[in-house]
Amino acid sequence: MQTGENDQALRKILDMTRLISIILLSIHFYYYGYSVFKHWQLVSPFSDTILHNIYNTGLCSNFHKTKFFALGLLIISLLGAKGRKDEKLQFKTAFFYITAGLILYFISYLFLLTVLSLFFKITAYIISTSIGYLMMLSGGTLLSRIITRTLNHKDIFNKENETFPQEERLIENEYSVNLPARYHLKDKARNSWINIINPFRSLLVPGTPGSGKSYFVIRHVITQHIQKGFSMFVYDFKFADLTIIAYNTWLKYRQLYTVEPKFYMINFDDLSRTHRCNPLYPESMTDITDAAESARTILLGLNREWIKKQGDFFVESPINFLTAVIWYLQKYNDGEFCTLPHVIELMQLDYDSLFTLLRTEKEIEVLINPFLSAYLKDVMEQLEGQIASAKISMARLSSPQLYYVLSGNDFTLDINNPLEPKIVCMGNNPQKIQTYGAVLSLYVSRLIKQVNQKGKLKSSLIFDEFPTIYLNNMDSLIATARSNKVATCLGIQDFSQLRKDYGREQADVILNITGNIISGQVTGDTAKQLSERFGKIMQDRESLSINSADTSISRSKQLESAVPASKISSLSSGEFVGIVADNPDCKIELKTFHSEIINDHDLLKKEQDNYQDIPIIRKIDNTIVQRNYMQIKQDIQDIIHSEMERLINDPALSHLIIKKIQ
Repeated sequence: MQTGENDQALRKILDMTRLISIILLSIHFYYYGYSVFKHWQLVSPFSDTILHNIYNTGLCSNFHKTKFFALGLLIISLLGAKGRKDEKLQFKTAFFYITAGLILYFISYLFLLTVLSLFFKITAYIISTSIGYLMMLSGGTLLSRIITRTLNHKDIFNKENETFPQEERLIENEYSVNLPARYHLKDKARNSWINIINPFRSLLVPGTPGSGKSYFVIRHVITQHIQKGFSMFVYDFKFADLTIIAYNTWLKYRQLYTVEPKFYMINFDDLSRTHRCNPLYPESMTDITDAAESARTILLGLNREWIKKQGDFFVESPINFLTAVIWYLQKYNDGEFCTLPHVIELMQLDYDSLFTLLRTEKEIEVLINPFLSAYLKDVMEQLEGQIASAKISMARLSSPQLYYVLSGNDFTLDINNPLEPKIVCMGNNPQKIQTYGAVLSLYVSRLIKQVNQKGKLKSSLIFDEFPTIYLNNMDSLIATARSNKVATCLGIQDFSQLRKDYGREQADVILNITGNIISGQVTGDTAKQLSERFGKIMQDRESLSINSADTSISRSKQLESAVPASKISSLSSGEFVGIVADNPDCKIELKTFHSEIINDHDLLKKEQDNYQDIPIIRKIDNTIVQRNYMQIKQDIQDIIHSEMERLINDPALSHLIIKKIQ
């Protein structure tokens, strides 16, 4: 280690070396300009004796020998020079001084070859050589003041240091989704693969609008799963962006299935391009808990603020009321009129008729007793608080178009039935999210109930803009569907969006139990959570210290975030970060990735240009829709009349008739 004594001794040696250099140069001047020094009376017998002894050493045997020795000693003295550091100094300034001084130092010899008088020649030679010597001394000193060790200013965002090895193998199986990608390792671009080898552990695709969720990820999940024989459900938020992809992929690969699947669509805007399906068809509702789940799903879908208030009296009461109505229609005449439109119309009856009908079904007696008691005791304020919120919410669904789609039976929702596999696409409309979203939530809730069973085909459930629909117990589906070969893909814009629509507790559970994540650009808390989930890598660190005498640089390694939140917040479209899950029989060591997914844009555009349009299912006009609408209303009136007549004519049941005196 350096000490103050060592530094002082070194400085003295360097000063001595420089002094010897100056003395040698002075001897050179004195020897070759002796006549001028004699003219100046700067000679003496003593100096002549010393000069004679120096000559005998051979030092002055050549004109330039002494100059070279002086120059060499000057260079040696400059090697250990330590000037005050200055960040503004540049090498070109120092090299200019050194180069100019070196040229002047040797070119001064030309003065001795001129025809001037000896006095002027020697004087000019001494002055020019001395100036050259001083310029070299100044340039060398400037070199010691320049900061030569600096940090890497080229990688100002630390991109190279935050790169890490990623999976470059293509790992494929009968269920996998494989996305080709490109990533950077230090300063080199390398090809890689994002291998989702276990999609049954769920796939979450966060990303702000325009980050490329659908184009770079979700479309490939659709095409690759259809190609591998999955039955499929697609929730298409912006109908028909994903539906047309699914339809044309089905046309291309349907012959690969053991049993060719049927393709169905639900679309409330264009009734000529939609199938009809009753989400409450009685065969799918085996007990009253199914009716309760359906009631909860549709009311929470219509009133999103109720999601965070589940368990409250004025939330559970409307749900119980709707459950009773649904189960009554399921039991009436073997469920002939068990459809959502019939439920809506039945709810709008006057209380005398409604409660009379509901009292005839023993299974729902416990559900309607609080409402009936309040009605008979004339506690109308409480009754309206319990029931009116349900009636008002459900009345928003009373439209001929919705009634037409919801009252048909073109297909059932058991999409992974081995005997009758299906690919079902359901479209929403961003302008009618609340109305359509609640109905689609009911469809999906009933579909999941039938899909998540053992002994069925492998199936894929794809939700674009997942928070726009409400699925109660979605976390249970993700947790249990793996063993039943149900793959779920959830597209969201941000974690905060999921928390807003599902409540913090359920949203956090969904996020934490998801095994695969492919995230585009997200910001804020979402980026921070993802960064923590991706873990840390060992990164190089450098620090530069500058003082008046020296500079020092220290290097170290420390664990830092593999993908910082700031980097996730600034991802480009098509650039994704994430983590994948593996299987016990197929381990993936490099699970985390930060790469750009490679799409063949020309090929995809060519495919899209050749896509077939979604076909017309049936020709439909407004007359048919209105006739269906009126028929449903008439069905409810017929039920009232027939039931009232039955109760009146049966003395054992006549006591069930409610006739409240106004």
